[in-house]
Amino acid sequence: MSTFGALNTAYRGLTAAQQGMNVAGQNIANAATEGYTRQRVQQSSIVAPAQGLFGSGRPEAGNGVSVDGIARLGSSFLDSGVRSTAAQSGYASARSSALQGIEGMLQEPGENGISTALQGFWSAWQGAANQPNDSAAKGLVLQAGNDLATKVSSSYRSLEDQWSSVRGQAQGAVDAVNAAATQVAAFNTSIRSTLAAGGSANELIDARAKLTETISRLTGGTVREQADGTVDVHVGGNALVMGSSVRALALSGSQTADKLGTAVQLEWADRPGAAIAVADGEIAGALSVLAPAANGGAIDSAAQSLNKFAGDLRDAVNALHFGGRTSAGTSSGNFFDPAAAGPAALALAVVPKAAAEVAVGVAGAGNLDGSLADQISQLGTGPGSPDSAWANIVTGIGVQSRGAQQHEALSSAAEISAQSNRASQASVSLDEENVSLLTNHHAYQAAARVMTAVDEALDVLINRTGLVGR
Repeated sequence: MSTFGALNTAYRGLTAAQQGMNVAGQNIANAATEGYTRQRVQQSSIVAPAQGLFGSGRPEAGNGVSVDGIARLGSSFLDSGVRSTAAQSGYASARSSALQGIEGMLQEPGENGISTALQGFWSAWQGAANQPNDSAAKGLVLQAGNDLATKVSSSYRSLEDQWSSVRGQAQGAVDAVNAAATQVAAFNTSIRSTLAAGGSANELIDARAKLTETISRLTGGTVREQADGTVDVHVGGNALVMGSSVRALALSGSQTADKLGTAVQLEWADRPGAAIAVADGEIAGALSVLAPAANGGAIDSAAQSLNKFAGDLRDAVNALHFGGRTSAGTSSGNFFDPAAAGPAALALAVVPKAAAEVAVGVAGAGNLDGSLADQISQLGTGPGSPDSAWANIVTGIGVQSRGAQQHEALSSAAEISAQSNRASQASVSLDEENVSLLTNHHAYQAAARVMTAVDEALDVLINRTGLVGR
């Protein structure tokens, strides 16, 4: 190696050490940046020049160091694990949230729940049975009946609101996926051109990874890395993003027109009517609770159970009340309207408008007979009673909600574990970066000292050779 070659070697050492300090500084600066993956300088030694035909044959030192690139210390395997667990956690979270909403709507146990209204209804009938000629007691029956009907219809309205809310959340998730997919495609274009020009796209890759993780959480989408630095994102086995191309998602129906019981499915915007099979992600979780009762939809199933409860209650009370005798000795009709249009839970309405229209006795037993009111008051007892039916509904929803919460807790724990595993490799360690910074700092000082020594040697050789003895 020539003397001037030694200067070039020292210069390469300076630039390599400076690049190492720059990367360490970048890592330290982003130690708290969400989604940032630590980086390291990739370098290799430059071999000594090959000996020519008339070479000296003496061993030669190498020509210094080459900075080959800046590596992003992430793991595709660990990233895939985070996306997979995020998709499962998103599904469980959406179901758990919806079922907890249904459970909260029931307000059971509590003074505002239907079970309390049922107890008040039966107690009012018992009071009327004890005082068949008391208009105030029969007025309490009307009040308790109207209160019960209001709470049943209010519960059904709450289910409709819950369905609309989840439908809106699902639409918002689809919009978020489409926006993220467009950004991923834009990042693909930037990353591909940056890598083709020999630059570093690590920060762009980090930003894209956050978007693909969001897409996986919402749709259960999978990611495939390509040789040119781009990624393809697939949903339901078909490409959502391929290079710079994007295919939009859509929900069937209309957010303003859809209602409880409507079948909602995820589709490709350019192929309406063809459902996308998604098993994980928040959208899949939302669709599972939005489905009609026949397909296992939790909200519609609860609504149908509420309708059956209201219909059975109406029929049981009417079967006894119709044809009974009021305290004035007249024949009575139905207590609840049997012909009202719409869902039974919404149509539950008390027919009598005055206390005198409430039947408390049976024909031929006298005006002070309260046996009919007593029979109605006993409808709340027994295995097939409305109370028992309502308890079964509440218990069923509670069991579903509890199971969904447990699933959410387990999937969340799995996601946290996957994120911790990735963080152990990809996150910045300040201790490690300080060591790297000091190492490169000393290397820079040493390379500068080599350059100074070579410079001094050249100064003696060029400016002072031949001056000895003059």
